[in-house]
Amino acid sequence: MNDTELRQTCHTLLPGHRQPTPAQLFAAMSEWCNANDVTHDIYGCGPLIQEFEAKVARLLGFESALFCITGTMAQATALRLACMERGSRLVALHPTAHILRHERGNHQLFDHFQALQIGDPHRPWSVEDLQGVPDKLGAALLELPMREIGGQCPAWDELAAIKDYCRDQGIHLHMDGARLWETAAAYGRDVAQIAAGFNTVYVSLYKGIGGMAGAMLAGDAAFIDRAREWFRRQGGNVYQRTPYVVAAAMQFDARLAAMPDYFRRTEWLYQQLRKYPLLVPNPARPHANMLHLHLPVARDHALDIRNRIAGQHGVWLFNGAQHAALPGRCYVELYVGDNLLYLPDARVHEILALWSQALADQ
Repeated sequence: MNDTELRQTCHTLLPGHRQPTPAQLFAAMSEWCNANDVTHDIYGCGPLIQEFEAKVARLLGFESALFCITGTMAQATALRLACMERGSRLVALHPTAHILRHERGNHQLFDHFQALQIGDPHRPWSVEDLQGVPDKLGAALLELPMREIGGQCPAWDELAAIKDYCRDQGIHLHMDGARLWETAAAYGRDVAQIAAGFNTVYVSLYKGIGGMAGAMLAGDAAFIDRAREWFRRQGGNVYQRTPYVVAAAMQFDARLAAMPDYFRRTEWLYQQLRKYPLLVPNPARPHANMLHLHLPVARDHALDIRNRIAGQHGVWLFNGAQHAALPGRCYVELYVGDNLLYLPDARVHEILALWSQALADQ
């Protein structure tokens, strides 16, 4: 069996949210559409999508927001337009930015902008890193939280300093907020306070929210109007966006309301991990309801352990594993969602003990 098939045989999953079957999801969408008199949009025009865009804009504290079929298109477009406005094609971003790690060089191949990596690969970049760039920057991208380093975020004072510096220097500050909703509980502030000082913000509608696909780009009205035209030029003018919007909108409020619970569960998990020293969390304290666990085995061994426990015990520990810097080490990502939130404490300990013993035996 491949990973997807093996995961589907498990009755207990640690990471993420419970995943409905297509039949269950479509049935729930149909019921919600009937209850809310939903009609299809036509090329993004319709009450459901436009009201949802306005709702996200208000939550983030911006004039306008626009649905985009993918976050990849939303971010590349935002940074391209920012650079055109500021007269510099240079964008400062972290070495682990999604644009660099997962988008197959789109910013270069489509000539969107030029990327300049700043900061330590294992820590969020700082205002000092930005100040060290002698060139005129068109934009800077900051991911909150930074997924590839365990969900780390800069301290609140550091974030404020970054915002102030970008404003003073005329640098367009863009947020990769794919998981922005997950940071509010850790910062102890609402998302509008976190987003304040950014020129544009991208948020995902399927990661923490649990929709089928899609993203929102928020900013001032003039910028979003320009982005709308550029989405069209890039093939993003989907005829009907209703399925994607419904899948996100019908659970949007509930997901946001649950974020503090996910974070509290993450804090609880950190306390319990002290009893299992072979499972080492990064960061040292939670910055969001996600983390990395560093394991004292090579990547292939970690996957073997995962698959063996899945096959023998029906428990899915994690999705992927990554090589670590040291030989014979690896790390895995754990997103704390509904699965861990509703798993009884005693059962979590049973699973952590099982995992830890397998690591020790290895």
